[in-house]
Amino acid sequence: MNNNIADRIADIKSKIGNAVLTAVSKNNPVSRIREAIGAGHRVFGENRVKEAMEKFVSLKEEFPDIELHMIGALQTNKALMAAKLFDVIETIDRPELAKAVSAAIMKIGKKPRLYMEVNVGGETQKSGIEYDKAEKFLRFCLEECNLEIEGLMCIPPQGENPEPYFEKMRLLKEKLNMKHLSMGMSEDYRIAVKFGATEVRIGSAIFK
Repeated sequence: MNNNIADRIADIKSKIGNAVLTAVSKNNPVSRIREAIGAGHRVFGENRVKEAMEKFVSLKEEFPDIELHMIGALQTNKALMAAKLFDVIETIDRPELAKAVSAAIMKIGKKPRLYMEVNVGGETQKSGIEYDKAEKFLRFCLEECNLEIEGLMCIPPQGENPEPYFEKMRLLKEKLNMKHLSMGMSEDYRIAVKFGATEVRIGSAIFK
């Protein structure tokens, strides 16, 4: 049984091959994040800009090699703060946000890596660009906003078999020639890796 954060991180890494483990640290105190850092882990994911700022501004000064991912829905009025703090923004999903992030990048001269969030299950309550509109939105990001999108991100419908959705994302990654595919969480990350995930986002299986 894995009784501490270091052991749980090591166990997950042993099961995901070459995929990157993003430790989802939302709702966890800095002390718990420091345990993960002490185990040598450096890639973290946060859902909210304000919470991330409270925890990671000082942590990134102390540990400059931390890579911080924005994995929650991003409001346009938080785009500037997000661009300053995060190394990767995984949730570009609509024209207004693409424009806001583009303006933020031009203002600060820092370019976080960007992924497009895809609403792969077509769920009305979820954010993400519609699957069938992903290619058009990608062109908009590049041609109208001068944004380089290098990855895709998704959250399959809860309670359903994730395999068909992971397969759709794998095909979309190939079609759009993306480098990264962020999918899979604590309950389904091993399935996601089988379908080509290059990154998995895991919170409860690490910080339980």
